[in-house]
Amino acid sequence: MTQAPLSIRNVSKRFAEKTAVDDVSLEVNPGEIVGFLGPNGAGKTTTIRMALGLIKPDEGEVELFGETPGAQAFGRLAFLPEERGLYKKQTASAAIAHMARLNGMKGREAFKLADELLDRYGLSEAKRKKNKDLSKGMAQKVQLLAAIAHDPEFYILDEPFSGLDPVNQQILEDMVREIAERGRTILFSTHVMEHAERLCDRIVLISESRKIFDGSTEDALAQAPNRLVIDSEDSRLVDTITPFSKSVSKRDDGAYLSLLKDGTDAQSVLEKCVAQKIKLTRFTPKNPTLHEAFVAMVGHSRGFEDMEGLS
Repeated sequence: MTQAPLSIRNVSKRFAEKTAVDDVSLEVNPGEIVGFLGPNGAGKTTTIRMALGLIKPDEGEVELFGETPGAQAFGRLAFLPEERGLYKKQTASAAIAHMARLNGMKGREAFKLADELLDRYGLSEAKRKKNKDLSKGMAQKVQLLAAIAHDPEFYILDEPFSGLDPVNQQILEDMVREIAERGRTILFSTHVMEHAERLCDRIVLISESRKIFDGSTEDALAQAPNRLVIDSEDSRLVDTITPFSKSVSKRDDGAYLSLLKDGTDAQSVLEKCVAQKIKLTRFTPKNPTLHEAFVAMVGHSRGFEDMEGLS
């Protein structure tokens, strides 16, 4: 059986009186893209730091490539921390070559690789620029290239899209896909659900320090209610759709938004309206997004049946 790059079993971590991580288990299998999701302060970064051996758990066990995290794993691993940092007086090429050399590459080969990576990802103009003169987006891409220059097996990216404009977010998504296509394993944390929905095979969600979901992206989407935007001039509409709905609210454009009950689909609502001879002026089923699933699961974990923000 192929060794899992990362195995976390029942780890907990406290800082003074605050529990940052509470009995969290997580296994990342070879070749997966796993989204590690949660609200700000949920414990994502603390868990990642324990995975890397930067801090030790108070309880539980962590294995990186089957061993206690340590320097022996670093050549097989890429880590992009949430806190960005490049030597300001280094050039972009030198920053990438420096990390490649730390992972065993010879000097001339390291600089050649750095220039090739910068060319490949549209950063040719940055080669000889000092890092302090780079835009935020360019600097973030340079730091990612520095982290991945040695082409490791496993990538841990902590909030890699944070602070990037939409164009640079798309470029970074493309980089992640290219890495995955080479058979590499990726774990990335984010609180922006759109990236996870587009990229991930699997979702792990934590809220208030505890894991509340671990499964496929498809299974995660199933946790949110289907929605239906519907309208009619018939005054019976709301009474007709209410039995099918968790909630019905009127939108600014005058149409109604129905959050359908579990197991109910839009076709059932349509059939009922037809049977009642209600003439519809609008009928638009909407599949749930991962953002909505996230809101629903976090809300349920905190004791709320319905959460704001699903419209």
